[in-house]
Amino acid sequence: MIKKLLKNKFYLAVALLIILLFIGVLGYRTIAGYNWVDSLYMTVITIATVGYGEVTPLDDSAKLFTVFLILTSVAIIAFSLSVITEYIVVQSNPRLINRRKVKKMISAFENHIIICGYGRNGKQVAQKLLAYKKNFVIVEAEKEIVDRYNAENSPMIWGDAIDDEVLKKAGIYKATTVICTLPEDADNLFIVLSARQMNNELKIISRAAKPSSYRKLKLAGADNVIMPNRIGGDHMASLVVVPDLIEFLDNISLVGDGSVNIEEIPSDKLTKGKENQSIIDLDVRSRSGCTIIGYKSPEGKYIVNPDANQPLEHKSRIIVLGDAQQIQTLNKIYRITT
Repeated sequence: MIKKLLKNKFYLAVALLIILLFIGVLGYRTIAGYNWVDSLYMTVITIATVGYGEVTPLDDSAKLFTVFLILTSVAIIAFSLSVITEYIVVQSNPRLINRRKVKKMISAFENHIIICGYGRNGKQVAQKLLAYKKNFVIVEAEKEIVDRYNAENSPMIWGDAIDDEVLKKAGIYKATTVICTLPEDADNLFIVLSARQMNNELKIISRAAKPSSYRKLKLAGADNVIMPNRIGGDHMASLVVVPDLIEFLDNISLVGDGSVNIEEIPSDKLTKGKENQSIIDLDVRSRSGCTIIGYKSPEGKYIVNPDANQPLEHKSRIIVLGDAQQIQTLNKIYRITT
């Protein structure tokens, strides 16, 4: 896209120069009465502002035309030189194209997610968000990683997420969520503090390596603090205690092409603005095959296996379980977009 735009601007610049040359030659030929060669000569020295004298003295009309040609040529040549120079530089450095593309993508984002760090956890987060077709920006301090992984569907910014200016480039004022996945808890703490100060409406999720960092990150403004080591240990222990249950849960996919999927859906999208609706009124099971297994109230209270007569409050959410085809059918029936 950027290449095409630059090429179009390059062609426009060349076309303007040709049109300017044509107008100059035709003007001197018509107004001053020069022959074709003298008209071309006068046009070139006027546009180039080299300071040579006229072929023959000009009358008032020819002088006024020369003034017009000089003023017009200054603007057109300045534009053309900048475009042609930019085109040549960009063609010789593909990284500039990618950088401009990323900048343009981020400027168009709204309600997106910022991932700080592209290590093991950051990659997992990005893969999950890609599967959900969510817009996100990755901030990574290692330039080598940015150059290696930067792609059109995963815009990356080279910089330290601790720096407020880098977060601004990532569009923090228009983002909905910041996910801190850096290995050092101190770095995540600084990012949480900065992000919360810059945008108080953000949802902030942070990784923590040490148990002592959990409370500090929460106090700094993190909505959720995840400890991968603890989760991994609990999971392994559960495989010993309740192996069949854990295997079943492992087969449940939160998204994508897995045999079983869980989806969280705002109830407002299902009720379509109708009031006094309950779960039974949605008729989700018979219409799509999905089963409602959870309900989240507007206050954040969860109800597992809710009653069929559970009222659907404004800004509440329901959790449905089904295979990939059933989830797709549900989204199609209710025109739900992720």
